[in-house]
Amino acid sequence: MRPRGRQWWKLLGLAGVVGVAATGVVAVRADRQRKAYTPDEVRARLHERYTRAYAAHDGQQEIVLSAPTWRDRVTGALHRLRRRGAGSDQPSARRNPSAS
Repeated sequence: MRPRGRQWWKLLGLAGVVGVAATGVVAVRADRQRKAYTPDEVRARLHERYTRAYAAHDGQQEIVLSAPTWRDRVTGALHRLRRRGAGSDQPSARRNPSAS
């Protein structure tokens, strides 16, 4: 059974989809190998996270172990703006019982 007319286009499209999927698999595999951490790197990251969590739990100011990246600064600013605006825009969930 030979493909005719539109069947060629369907086969060509299917081959393209398979090619894109295969390329994605190869890219993800290479990325995983590149991001493979040594045990010392994993240990250092865990120690850093523990130190930050412990400082936050004690009520101390967070200990800065590395300089914040541009993305960290923008994310922090957006969180502060969101927190600041959340209280003023929304009505209070509590009702004043004496006002009834």
